[in-house]
Amino acid sequence: MTSVTSPLAGTAIGLAAVPDPVFSGAMVGPGTAIKPLQEPSEAVAPVDGVVVSLHPHAYVVVDADGHGVLTHLGIDTVQLNGEGFELLVNKGDTVTRGQTVIRWNPAAVEAAGKSSICPVVALEASAESLSDVIESGDVKAEDVLFSWN
Repeated sequence: MTSVTSPLAGTAIGLAAVPDPVFSGAMVGPGTAIKPLQEPSEAVAPVDGVVVSLHPHAYVVVDADGHGVLTHLGIDTVQLNGEGFELLVNKGDTVTRGQTVIRWNPAAVEAAGKSSICPVVALEASAESLSDVIESGDVKAEDVLFSWN
């Protein structure tokens, strides 16, 4: 079983509340979402593993069991072309849970007209393979969001 922890502090809102049908419909995979605190923030690795995909607005870390976890920083933030995001690791790097991956500013994302809501998704998983999914309440970085069975 893999515990997936929150990559940032904020309020858990669940995937159904994400203002994007691809995420809210769990088309990418099951998981949850975080409405981040509005100050400049660090997004951290939700599991120990290898960074297999890295963009200013999103990253995927695959753990030793082959479980890929997508952290997407905001909605439609790809349209910002990396502005306001600082990459602190490289694709292919091995990271530990809680290690900073990207620095960003959720308030600046919202000022640019985008949602700062952050889906945290278990890739290539079924909803039945997750347990104890947190969909409400305040979370701190590294609080457990769900378990992957």
